[in-house]
Amino acid sequence: MKAAVKNSGKGAVVAGGSAFLGGLLLGPAGIALGGAVGGLLGWGMTSGQFKPVPQIILELPPQEQRKLYENVMEVLGSLDWTDVVQLIAMVMGNASMQERVIAAIFTFITNELQAEIRYGD
Repeated sequence: MKAAVKNSGKGAVVAGGSAFLGGLLLGPAGIALGGAVGGLLGWGMTSGQFKPVPQIILELPPQEQRKLYENVMEVLGSLDWTDVVQLIAMVMGNASMQERVIAAIFTFITNELQAEIRYGD
């Protein structure tokens, strides 16, 4: 997770800096042009260095996806829901439940995938 945050920050700095520089040189049109060029440069700098967590989960083997599903369902087991739409609404409306689901996912990533999660710099 640290690499994803760090590399995303690098890409954002390049894109933002390019937009700023474009704005100084060419005015409002330069902001758009600089942002587009900077975005492409940021993408090129970070391409292939990390994947978003949802993509990592989708690329897991079926047995690992099943383990993650079971871990999350342990958290959601106390909820009474009838369909996915209702479940999503219940979780999104409850900050504590959101934190518990995220914690279950991070615990899985740490324990099962042997990934290191760092907070901060």
